[in-house]
Amino acid sequence: MGPNTINGLPAHVLLVHAVVVLVPLTALLVALAVAWPAARRRIGVLLPVVAFVTLVFVPLTTHSGEWLEHHTSRDPLVRIHTHLGDDLLAWSAATFVFATVWWAIHSERARDLLRRRVPRVDAVSGRRAVAVIVAVAALAVAVGSVVQVYRIGDSGAKAAWHDRAAVQAG
Repeated sequence: MGPNTINGLPAHVLLVHAVVVLVPLTALLVALAVAWPAARRRIGVLLPVVAFVTLVFVPLTTHSGEWLEHHTSRDPLVRIHTHLGDDLLAWSAATFVFATVWWAIHSERARDLLRRRVPRVDAVSGRRAVAVIVAVAALAVAVGSVVQVYRIGDSGAKAAWHDRAAVQAG
């Protein structure tokens, strides 16, 4: 699934940059769409599209990271990093789902499409309680995904640099 090397470098080292940018970008778009109606209208379908692109990059990055893990010496810090990285898929999937539901609730096009297939969609999507629940859940998983990316990055930096930093400091 996806490349393991790019131009002779481990793909993980390059792909991780996309995740580090896309996860906070998605969270920012979610926050803007939830908190600011004018921004929500401008962001539009871009919200679920960016959330989907983020969701695609996460397993590509974790897969290339697992490949890299198998091609390096065993290290407990790398195992911690890998374990944290595996959890990001659930966070990104939840962010995608809630971002898409939030967009669908507020998009006339999405509601028109759903009306044809689900006759009671107006009764559910028009309720304020549904919008509040989706907004809170969307914000929670978006913030959680950013926190998880921080934790993953911190553990990855420790795994990659702990030996070198100790030599330099001593």
